Amino acid sequence: MTKTNPGRFFEDYRLGQVIRHAVPRTVAEGERALYHALYPARHALYSSDEFATACGLEGSPMDDLLAFHIVFGKTVPDVSLNAVANLGYAQGRWLAPVWPGDTLRSESQVIGLKQNSNGTSGVVWVRTQGLNQMDVPVLDYVRWVMVRKRDADAPAPETVVPDLPPVVAPEELVIPEGLDFSDYDFDLAGEPHRWGDYQVGEKIDHMDGVTTEEAEHMLATRLWQNTAKVHFDATHREDGRRLIYGGHVISMARALSFNGLANAQMIVALNAGAHANPCFAGDTIRAWSEVLDKAETDAPGVCAIRLRLVATKGDSGAFALKDGDGRHLPEVLLDLDYWALMPV
Repeated sequence: MTKTNPGRFFEDYRLGQVIRHAVPRTVAEGERALYHALYPARHALYSSDEFATACGLEGSPMDDLLAFHIVFGKTVPDVSLNAVANLGYAQGRWLAPVWPGDTLRSESQVIGLKQNSNGTSGVVWVRTQGLNQMDVPVLDYVRWVMVRKRDADAPAPETVVPDLPPVVAPEELVIPEGLDFSDYDFDLAGEPHRWGDYQVGEKIDHMDGVTTEEAEHMLATRLWQNTAKVHFDATHREDGRRLIYGGHVISMARALSFNGLANAQMIVALNAGAHANPCFAGDTIRAWSEVLDKAETDAPGVCAIRLRLVATKGDSGAFALKDGDGRHLPEVLLDLDYWALMPV
């Protein structure tokens, strides 16, 4: 009798199924240091207790994407251990700050199933929620994954594709309690650009690039306890290469966006996202952003900006995204649509 976990296959999922993921994770300050060592992360709110308290918070919270990676990593053994590809994200919202000392766990509910026409795989949609030690939700999001079938002859489930709004409405954004940008220090933040300085349709080349290495992406994947086989086992892919975890690309692109968006301090919603093409060690990641929308909030001095963040392994200044048929160009690694909070 085997005691090992082979992971779930497509036919193991049921609509409405709720999965409580192992293992809860207590987050310490060391994780912040590791995160900032892995990425050129410099946003002031996540770097300085003094800056954060001056903005009305009790201290510097953990980086928003650090919290996302921990919650996401918990789900991998149950959702994407046998995945062919992580296809997309939607309806993500950061609901409460994560503080050093918090313990995070994850739960997911299956909200959609669709077998592929080849009969050997299918797409699973899950809504995942991250909760802290007081069972307070800190994050929720939807993602969909293409998963292998164990038995190609297993009957296909009824097709249910969830209807997902393309954008989190501005009135649904959750502003951290006490956040106040009225006395925001632009010098310490690193750039003078305010919410009013950005125009819808504007594109920003973040200029800098980082060449990825095997060591750093493997450290990141282990740090988030992501057990997906394609990230660890080079024999799991026909080309013999380990696929870089998509979250590593997200965090690298977000960190690169500091150059031009230093005051887009907090990510509060994830509208949509796609890992357009695979990333491997040796690729040089660059990034550009497009301003998609702007909105006011009720918090003093705080407004929201909707951004498209694009990571490429080519020339970021070209602002190229899709071909004439609407498919992502081969040099595009990430296409991410999110809301961030910025001082007026």
